[in-house]
Amino acid sequence: MSVTPLRKRLDPVLVVLLLIALAAAVLGVNSLRHGRAEPSAATEPLAAQIEQKRQQLDRVPGNASGWAGLGASYVELARITGDPANYGEAQRALDRSLQLKPEGNAEALSGLGVLANARHDFANARRYAEQALTLRPDSAEIEGVLVDALTQLGDTDAATAAVQRMLDLRPGVPSFTRAAYDLELHGRTAEARDAMQLALAAATTVDQIAFCRYHLGELAFNAGQLDEAETHYRTGLLASPNNAALLQGQAKISAARGDLDRAIAQYAALTARSSLPEYLIEYGELLDAAGHPDQARAQYAAVSDRFRALEAQGATVDLDAASLAADHGDPADAVRLAQLEYARRQNIITTDVLAWALHKAGRDGEAVELADRAGTLGWRNASLLYHRGMILAALGRTDEATAALRTALDINPNFSPLHAPRARQALDTLTAH
Repeated sequence: MSVTPLRKRLDPVLVVLLLIALAAAVLGVNSLRHGRAEPSAATEPLAAQIEQKRQQLDRVPGNASGWAGLGASYVELARITGDPANYGEAQRALDRSLQLKPEGNAEALSGLGVLANARHDFANARRYAEQALTLRPDSAEIEGVLVDALTQLGDTDAATAAVQRMLDLRPGVPSFTRAAYDLELHGRTAEARDAMQLALAAATTVDQIAFCRYHLGELAFNAGQLDEAETHYRTGLLASPNNAALLQGQAKISAARGDLDRAIAQYAALTARSSLPEYLIEYGELLDAAGHPDQARAQYAAVSDRFRALEAQGATVDLDAASLAADHGDPADAVRLAQLEYARRQNIITTDVLAWALHKAGRDGEAVELADRAGTLGWRNASLLYHRGMILAALGRTDEATAALRTALDINPNFSPLHAPRARQALDTLTAH
């Protein structure tokens, strides 16, 4: 497929982080507390590959490329297991590769960039990617590492240029998915679907198909189109029956349709084997919405345990921890954590999280400026608009608050089993007055 028509179609906004944690099956809550993941169908093939690579390195320990490949495999294992110990294994393997080949080692530099992105160390990820690109300027894969870092750092112009280079070098699943998400962020949902359909058409592996189906489902779900979203999630599960992200999508559908008992059962099964913080928080909020506050608190505590394990392996979790604290903890601590993350990077998500934390801490004058800034790209996201509407309501800007909350619920009336009802209640109160 020629990249030229796509370039005309997608300019000038083409960038996005290819979210590392999505489409991943990760360790269960009980395994997390013991620090290691249980074996699963998703991890066994990769674990076997790692063992094979280790055996090869036992025979030829001076193979710098082999150590870099081992490091990359450990990063991938961390992605699909959620076991933070794999970050340390990846670091050691990549460092060993650089020790053996300190000059011209693009593989190790690229792997360190991927690892840094996974740990949310985006400044170093950019540095590693730029160093690797000086050695391999025509590598679309390394451009992807750079795109991810630049996007998270909020350097959108540079990220746009990098993703366009990706498209020019290799139009395919990685570049199309980045373009699709960026279009969504800019409110161009129909074009985002077109780009994601191009990614699906280019997909050749089970993981790629599942990833594309999940994100097509997310585009539909975020637009309130539950039937279409469910179709994509189910179709993806035909390719990858144990895919945690797709199972999470199905659980969200149940919650959105008001079948809370079914949704709770689905989230219980999901989080028993997949402890991504977002899943645990969503499960907790579902339990809150269903009137089970004690069980909800247990899920939030599990998230805090998860954050501590990640921090011990060098990951930065201030943003996620700030989100948790804002809604389910200490608002002052939420502000502190969000400000730390905002000092490192200023993108839509960090801006929104800081705005919401400030609101929860009663600092709405500061919050509204950030909420306005978060909306400048035009992302049609119900949660983002809900946050802005509640901030405006707290400031007494009734007409603007009403418009924001109404738009949020028009976009996706079931964006959250806990927060969507709060949005409707706030809107009813505002319109009654």
